[in-house]
Amino acid sequence: MDITRFHAAFFEESRENLDAMEAGLLAMESGSADGETINVVFRAAHSIKGGAATFGFTSISELTHQLETLLDEARSGRRQLDADAIGALLVSGDALRGLLAAAEHGDPIDDAGLKRAHDGLAKMMGREVASSTKTATVKEPEIAEWRIGFKPAPSLFLSGNDPLRILRELAGHGELGVTALDNTLPRFSELDPYEAYIAWDLMLPGSVPRSAIDDAFAWVEDQCELAIEGIPATSAIAPPPAPVESDNVVALDTRANGDARKPGAADAGDTSIRVAVNKVDALINLVGELVITQAMLRQRSTQLDPVANELLLSGLELLDRNTRDLQEAVMGVRMLPVEFAFSRFPRMVRDLAARLDKKVRLRTSGEATELDKGVIEKIVDPLVHLVRNSIDHGLESPTDRRAAGKDETGTISLNAQHQGGHIVIEITDDGRGLDRERILRKAAERGLPIGENPTDAQVWDLVFHPGFSTAEQLTDLSGRGVGMDVVKKNIAALGGQVEIRSKKGTGTTVSIRLPLTLAILDGMTVAVGGEVFILPLNSVIESLQPANGDVRTIAGEARVLRVREDYLPLLDLAAQYGLSGGSRIGAPIAVVVEADGQRLALEVDELLGQQQVVVKNIEANYRRVQGISGATILGDGRVALIVDVGGLQQAQRVAQAA
Repeated sequence: MDITRFHAAFFEESRENLDAMEAGLLAMESGSADGETINVVFRAAHSIKGGAATFGFTSISELTHQLETLLDEARSGRRQLDADAIGALLVSGDALRGLLAAAEHGDPIDDAGLKRAHDGLAKMMGREVASSTKTATVKEPEIAEWRIGFKPAPSLFLSGNDPLRILRELAGHGELGVTALDNTLPRFSELDPYEAYIAWDLMLPGSVPRSAIDDAFAWVEDQCELAIEGIPATSAIAPPPAPVESDNVVALDTRANGDARKPGAADAGDTSIRVAVNKVDALINLVGELVITQAMLRQRSTQLDPVANELLLSGLELLDRNTRDLQEAVMGVRMLPVEFAFSRFPRMVRDLAARLDKKVRLRTSGEATELDKGVIEKIVDPLVHLVRNSIDHGLESPTDRRAAGKDETGTISLNAQHQGGHIVIEITDDGRGLDRERILRKAAERGLPIGENPTDAQVWDLVFHPGFSTAEQLTDLSGRGVGMDVVKKNIAALGGQVEIRSKKGTGTTVSIRLPLTLAILDGMTVAVGGEVFILPLNSVIESLQPANGDVRTIAGEARVLRVREDYLPLLDLAAQYGLSGGSRIGAPIAVVVEADGQRLALEVDELLGQQQVVVKNIEANYRRVQGISGATILGDGRVALIVDVGGLQQAQRVAQAA
């Protein structure tokens, strides 16, 4: 059998295990780990080693074997993992990532990094050996050979384990003697291919470490009957091992676990399958087309006689509900929690803080906020750059922070939340903040256009000009403003916006606002200039028909609408999008919307209703349009544009500031 077709799954699972290892090690270093953390880290390393040995990736299996030996000592209580040991384990994890990339893509192996990882682990192990030789007073009897009795539970295969894989792993440690015990095999007509029937009597040389044998059975120790016996070299002819019968082995009580084949504790965990992203996208597109077809049927059904077609209309209502449920379920397949992006920052913050001799505390919130997988992948690089900037140039040194009356440990906060139909991610530091006067001086030196009495927001926007920096000494890590133009460009490519808020001596917040690219949207349909537009329902506050005296003009052009005791900017959508307003019948209607904490009134011709729509990315099929976040297809086949309320609000603020 060609096992290379399983390589992709191995590489993906190994990277997930490395992420779990890194998170566990960082939790142990920070003191936030529980007793199970070391077991999670060990199992992750062991899983990588087992897969690497199966596929013949020797470099990976050798490094993980050395790594899991150190972890095994820690989980058995023979070693305390101090900062040096955790550092060596993290370096080994980095080396494993490189080896995985080399095996997957054929890249050259980083021999220097691999040697550094091996040397670091060997140094940790050598320290243990040196200290243990001083205190060792009793010599354990030498083991001549190991006898192993192994009887898998009938449900072993259902958990994805394979006894032959365990045997192959044991054979990799030395000459393996194998005797199959098939006395429990049923008649062929009664044989269930999903059950494990064969038990094993195994022999291994005594030179094999007991820990290596334990590791081989680590994944199945609660799904088998296991007896491991070491036969001393001084022993005469050893008696045969105890037969692996259920009444002789204490490891598993088959009567107490008689329901093991049913969905129980061992099988109650979340199960998953791996599906190519293009297949998921194809399914989402098909469901989107189904929703559009269903909307067309619903619109056509309004012309039918409700009495004569009662059963048909009832069936269409049921189809409507089922289609909505199907759409929500399928759309959720591609959505991932933003934790997938945030999870890489604890390690990065730790390493940068140590490198810059700073004390940094990382706080995250909103990790469960879901975002499209494609957006998460593309937003990581801008986030990395912003966090590096915050640590390198935003946070002061411990000495400077104490002198300023601050906690010597600076704080970097990452927060994600849904806001007005968008995803908002904020990176905040409690550092020195941006220096307004210095930015203005640098801008004048570079000849950048600056208006009279610019607002803080306009000054902060200057740092997005290519090559702009106020840093007196640029480092290889970052420079406040260096590369910020790339950050803004990447976010804009996603249809997003970036905004800076800062106060000198207090800190800086960079806010990234991402529009929905592929999502379900509850919207209000409105008619404007003979066209239909969609307003995100979660941005709509109220709608009203203003009286003549409620609309006023200021500064010759700008209009405002009085809503009770407040005046709101009034924007005519027909004029905004270059449409003719001549088709308007009767008085206009104002829809009050809110974005970024600010309210805005939109002037429309008519309110048509509310409906759930599938958002299509208009940039992929046309180009970016100011004030438009996407498009959808209506039940009659027409295309309706989705209004970007936040974009209109921001454009209105810029116009007012000018």
